[in-house]
Amino acid sequence: MAKTKTTFFCQNCGTQHAQWAGKCNVCNEWNTIVEEVIQKEEKRAWKQSSPSKKVAKPLKINDIAINEEDRIDTQNNELNRVLGGGLVKGSMTLLGGEPGIGKSTLILQVALTINKKVLYVSGEESQSQIKMRAERLKNTNTECLILTETKTQNIFKSIEETQPDVVVIDSIQTLQTDAIEASPGSISQIRETTAELIKFAKETATPVILIGHITKEGTIAGPKILEHMVDVVLQFEGDRNHTYRILRAQKNRFGSTAELGIYEMQGSGLREVENPSEILISEKDESLSGTAIGATLEGMRPLMIEVQALVSTAVYGTPQRSTTGYNTKRLNMILAVLEKRAGFRLGAKDVFLNIAGGISVDDPAIDLAVVASILSSNEDEAIPQDYCFAAEVGLAGEIRPVNRVEQRILEAEKLGFQKIMVSKYNKIPSKKYNIKIVLVSKIEDVYQQLF
Repeated sequence: MAKTKTTFFCQNCGTQHAQWAGKCNVCNEWNTIVEEVIQKEEKRAWKQSSPSKKVAKPLKINDIAINEEDRIDTQNNELNRVLGGGLVKGSMTLLGGEPGIGKSTLILQVALTINKKVLYVSGEESQSQIKMRAERLKNTNTECLILTETKTQNIFKSIEETQPDVVVIDSIQTLQTDAIEASPGSISQIRETTAELIKFAKETATPVILIGHITKEGTIAGPKILEHMVDVVLQFEGDRNHTYRILRAQKNRFGSTAELGIYEMQGSGLREVENPSEILISEKDESLSGTAIGATLEGMRPLMIEVQALVSTAVYGTPQRSTTGYNTKRLNMILAVLEKRAGFRLGAKDVFLNIAGGISVDDPAIDLAVVASILSSNEDEAIPQDYCFAAEVGLAGEIRPVNRVEQRILEAEKLGFQKIMVSKYNKIPSKKYNIKIVLVSKIEDVYQQLF
């Protein structure tokens, strides 16, 4: 019998300490260090089938053969886009999100529609609970197997018997292994069970999807090393009071982290939103002052978003500057440019800015839409509904060009806009568009064109 060994871990950052201390000297958090019992065993949960393991040899970089990543189509276009084209064989994907946001619903929906044998392991719900949710999703995959188990040794026995193409673990915080004597959800258990699953995924080329809890700060629960160990980290965001959900990649070893997936939560599951502009531009019968449409990019996908501004006389001594979905410092900069370079007296007025649809935007190309919405609210004159904007505003009051302007113009044309205002200095391909391109170089030009 191996000697029982105890060690101390910080529950916040996962750092191992030789003895207990009130404060972690790595993350500087108080009362986060706890004692955990560790007992190493010879037996591991997953063993390689071949007894003699080959030792890896160093190769010259030019001699390494490149194999195209073999991807599995998830039958879910939004998830495929965020992953970079589908699930890579042998990859480890971690999906995090708030309780009740729809993580388990999304993964079960994928498990029921993918044309592969899926083993769905749940440590949180019974088989009958999952069956009830599957009936609500109205998708049937006879190859989807449900297992309720938390011990990795038993999970690997079931995997060897069933030989699945994809494994789903819901959730990683519920798993435990016999190799360590610690409670499920502790730092050492999360690290050890994840290491066993990664070894299994890489040796058998089976993709594994982990569902993870998040803390009240919004980060994935457990040690930070968990995010370093896996190949892909996805974040499922949204407000439980609203129907729309956003899927983002925080880390992706097989694709871009700039892509975005949008879903709508319905009674029958999550609906993929193929055209996000439908939720980001509100339908209205009459023109209202203070609204402007900007063309932005999320990854490779162009979006048309509505910028709403309200400019009113300050009731109290200090004017308020409030934003939702936009950087407050950037709004202050734009207001200073309007005051200094264009002569608009906004210093004694409250300015409120909102990005419709509940998304956050950091693309500088919507600066011009922000300027237009502020001027529209200040003048109390509506901008025509068939007008949109795509340009950056500089500190000198100049209208600066933005990248991939052709994609923005084509998206505006596709959605039926008649005019798009862009920088005079943008290099626009000389071809015939069905949308009128208005070129401007200064804020004064924008004001003259609109009012």
